[in-house]
Amino acid sequence: MTYALTDALQRAVFGALDQDATLSAMVGGCIHDAPPEGALPPIYVTLGEERVRARSDQSALAAEHDFAVIVVSDQPGFLQAKTAASRISDLLDEVDLAMSRGRLVRCQFRRAQARQRRERREIEIWFRAFVEDVA
Repeated sequence: MTYALTDALQRAVFGALDQDATLSAMVGGCIHDAPPEGALPPIYVTLGEERVRARSDQSALAAEHDFAVIVVSDQPGFLQAKTAASRISDLLDEVDLAMSRGRLVRCQFRRAQARQRRERREIEIWFRAFVEDVA
């Protein structure tokens, strides 16, 4: 197993989200790798939890990363958050992201959950990325 690619994967995922003009316009440029502190913006995207499993074999050091991307909105309904979540899915599902170390073999949408948290709506989108270290 290798956990050594986790930072390269996070940078690639964050870069794909942060550099997309359409998503940025939807969320007012509020794309973070951790929940923002202080007064919260009306809508934002943040990276969430990650779970990693060993997937190495004799040919490569590899790992499977399940990670979440979260959309949070203060709108009364889910439409604004779902529109942003849909764009995130388009950006990360079955795409080839360039990593600074190793390579992304595949990234796939796994599941999503929409829920109300007091006055805010939250959509948590889970993806599975299979990465391997290359020499």
